[in-house]
Formats: sequence, C-alpha cells, structure tokens
Amino acid sequence: MDPKLGWYVARSTGITAWALIALAVIWGLLLTTRVLQGHPTPKWLLDLHRFLGALAVVFTGIHLGGLVADNYTHFGVADLLVPFAGSWKPGAVALGIAGFYLLVAVEISSLLMRRIPRVWWRHIHMTSFVAYWATTLHGVTAGTDSSNRVLLAAYVGSAVTITFLTAYRVMVGRGAARPSTRTPTAVAPATTSA
Repeated sequence: MDPKLGWYVARSTGITAWALIALAVIWGLLLTTRVLQGHPTPKWLLDLHRFLGALAVVFTGIHLGGLVADNYTHFGVADLLVPFAGSWKPGAVALGIAGFYLLVAVEISSLLMRRIPRVWWRHIHMTSFVAYWATTLHGVTAGTDSSNRVLLAAYVGSAVTITFLTAYRVMVGRGAARPSTRTPTAVAPATTSA
C-alpha cells in the first residue's frame, strides 16, 4: 500500500467536502430567493440541497480519517477535534474544526427540523454561512493545494457567488422571484388634447 494514501485521501476529500459545502450554501440561497423555480419549490430541489449538506458531512469525516491515517503530519484525534490543540498551523486547523462543528450542527438541526422550534432551526441553519467561510479560509490557509489556480478560482468564484446571492436575498427578500398575486388595476387610456 502506498504510504501517501492517507495524505491523498485527506487532500481529495477535504477539497470535495469544501466544494459540497459551497454548493449546499449556493443551492440553499437559490432556493430561498426562488431564483430556480416559482412557488411552490419542487421537492427534489430541496432534497438536492439536503443531500449536498449530508454528503459534505460524510466527506469531512473521511477527510479527518485520512489525516489521522497520514504518516507525514501525524494528526491525532485531539488535534482534529480540539481547536488549537495541534502544532501544525493551529489557527488554520482551528478554522476547519469550527467549520466542521457548525456543519454538524446544521445537519443535526435539519434532521430534527420537525421536532425543534422553527426559529431555532433557522438560527442554527444560518451558521452554514459561517461554516462556509471558516472552511474556505481553512482550505486557503491550511490546504497544500491552495496555490492551484483551478482551486483558487473555485474559492474566489464561490465566494463571489455566495456574496452576491446573500446580498440579493437580503435586499430583495425571501420571495423575490415569486410571481405577484395581486391583480393588476385597470389603467385609463391616456387622452391627448389637440
């Protein structure tokens, strides 16, 4: 077995987990602004959002397992679960740990959505933005592939997209693309005087 297998698994699943988090946040913003469809939103669009979030948790778990299995960095379980416990780039790793905990909280709250007050779910779910930014900064500062131009373009592209969609969501509101339910009022024809 290749001694670098743990490292390859950690790198590839870390990038994949980050991409899934970014896609889940973007998809959630598209759903809440109703950009994708009119009202009501088809169930499969919401299911895809949930699937992306769940897959992000799975790939993050594999990422952590790959780091523990890696022979080069020698991460222990405490190094990966306790912020600032390790000696390798402690600030950058702490961002990843914070992002992981927020991601897990969002996922658990989504699974319990029908059992907890809606306002709790909403507040917890809003931390997905913090999870995205924490994991993005984690990837940029701790990731060994952050100098890769394609990955850097993905970081910047997702950040711009999420910033734009968030601003759009805040300025226009939740039902932005919803068709108007009001009936138009009749307009009297303009008269001209000769």
